[in-house]
Amino acid sequence: MEKKLKIIPVHIGIIMDGNGRWAEKRNLPRILGHKEGIKAVRRTVKCADKYKIKYLTLYSFSTENWKRPKEEIEFLFSLMEKNLKKEGENLHKNNVRVRFSGRRWELPSNLCEIMEYVEKLTEKNTGLNLIFAINYGGRREIVDSLKKIIEKGYKVEDIDENLISKFLYLPDVPEPDLIIRTSGEKRISNFLLWQSAYSEFYFTRVLWPDFDEKEFLKALYEYQRRKRRFGGVLVK
Repeated sequence: MEKKLKIIPVHIGIIMDGNGRWAEKRNLPRILGHKEGIKAVRRTVKCADKYKIKYLTLYSFSTENWKRPKEEIEFLFSLMEKNLKKEGENLHKNNVRVRFSGRRWELPSNLCEIMEYVEKLTEKNTGLNLIFAINYGGRREIVDSLKKIIEKGYKVEDIDENLISKFLYLPDVPEPDLIIRTSGEKRISNFLLWQSAYSEFYFTRVLWPDFDEKEFLKALYEYQRRKRRFGGVLVK
């Protein structure tokens, strides 16, 4: 008998790790692991919508991923360009709003144009907010926030946590309640550093291409068991 979900996180962030290892375990090129990872993204978006998650942020390409082989980076971007427009149009039909977080101005122009098209197409949708963190780094986001504050002419005494939060990439998005990382690694890897101060973390050994509804539910059930105190008394 399936357990009942009584507590649902508003915002889930996922560090999608293990595409390369998934391929290597099967003696396949790493790029085929990334292709298979797209299927896991589709499954996860459907799960988030099914279980009424309001915000889902997927760590798609980090600022550190530029260190990977040039051929792999080019393939990743071409895969995004190839899939994003079509997937965006399908998501639009399902009332999903698609957004992007990161230093998009450093990305290939063709990819940026598609990102802008999908954002504009889905901006009035009222269902799941699907956020792709592309060329994203938590430290860079904080630095960029502080630079904007300085450019706006704020004084030192004006700077506090609320002000910094207002200048993050997507200041209207609530902080993640739950962050999931696949592949067995137990690191945050520069993902939503500012926003995850009081997030719950769930680590699974499942590689990202194998992540499915069963694994998604395991994370939700584990989240439901947690007692969140936010540094103080128990929040009921």
